[in-house]
Amino acid sequence: MVDNIREPKQQRAIEKKEKIIEAGFNLICKDGYYNTNTAEIAKIAGVSTGIVYQYFKDKYDILIEGLEKYGDDIFFPMLKTKDVTFDKKDFDKLLRQMIKHYISNHKVSNVAHEEIMSMVHSDKRVAEYYYKRELEMTNALKDILIDNNFKNEDLYEKVHIMMGLIDNLCHEIIYHKHDDMNYDVMTNLVVENIKNLFRNDLV
Repeated sequence: MVDNIREPKQQRAIEKKEKIIEAGFNLICKDGYYNTNTAEIAKIAGVSTGIVYQYFKDKYDILIEGLEKYGDDIFFPMLKTKDVTFDKKDFDKLLRQMIKHYISNHKVSNVAHEEIMSMVHSDKRVAEYYYKRELEMTNALKDILIDNNFKNEDLYEKVHIMMGLIDNLCHEIIYHKHDDMNYDVMTNLVVENIKNLFRNDLV
């Protein structure tokens, strides 16, 4: 392993590093953090293991850079949502679109998801990424609602609860998949509960 990690300057070297980040993060999302090794990452990226260690200390550093570069698309897709205008009578439709969008973007395997969520509770850098994005998404959705004439009273807290309900619903649908659970019913209940949170704004 190379002790002195270097930051690439030339375009070709920069592209190699980007390929390593993409390959490593995709492998971690597919197979899990602990089931991924640098030799596999190097193979997928089309570089030698030595090249990987020129740019990264270990697979942990690849995970962190992967989260920063690609994690938002998977864990916080709503951060990409801007300038959303809607009629309040279409709030139900908007919520269902958000749920569908969240599910379609969640391309992390069950194993990888459990490992990354465990790291949120045990690893400072992963936790910082996750909680920072969580607050950014709360603020982004809050601003969208304000722009669409929702009252600011307790809005931050309401949005945070809304995010928690959607997050739990999507994880249930994507990962838990209980055979005796009707997810259409559950989705309807989540949507109705969120609408109830904002009932004063929807009248």
